Amino acid sequence: MQLVKDSKIATDAFVRVADDAEIPAGPVLISAARFLENPEVLLQRSGSTGVIWPNNRDVDDLVPYLGRLAVIALVFPTFRDGRAYSQARLLRERYGYRGELRASGQVLRDQFVFMLRAGFNAFEVKKDSDAAAFLATAKRYSVFYQPTGDGRVTALHRRMQLRHSESAAL
Repeated sequence: MQLVKDSKIATDAFVRVADDAEIPAGPVLISAARFLENPEVLLQRSGSTGVIWPNNRDVDDLVPYLGRLAVIALVFPTFRDGRAYSQARLLRERYGYRGELRASGQVLRDQFVFMLRAGFNAFEVKKDSDAAAFLATAKRYSVFYQPTGDGRVTALHRRMQLRHSESAAL
């Protein structure tokens, strides 16, 4: 499985740890259930800690730990289940999470732009051919109508900025 992160194909430094396995040194991804059993101990270890967060779990449970989590991997169990989009927007826009927000599970290339707009900056892709397609898709669109928390200026705001600069020049 390849990782597309910040518009580049990247090596995934994080190791997924099973709930019954010993936690190795280095960056790890832990299940939500295991993380919530003892979050302080996991966050105080020397390696970076990330959590795999299912889409049927409330992200409010993560809020006290957001500043110390290196990765939050939100799960898309099927391509038709979009609850992780809402979780991503909440984490980015309401709670101000700035770490890696990873899309995991059924990550399809035709949903990539929507995932970017929701705040994801990393994507686990199953097919090697999808990694290049994701990168091309990210570069294809530069103007959007809907505002989101991804920092991009909407078409309306671009027009307003243009009008403002034109009127200032007069």
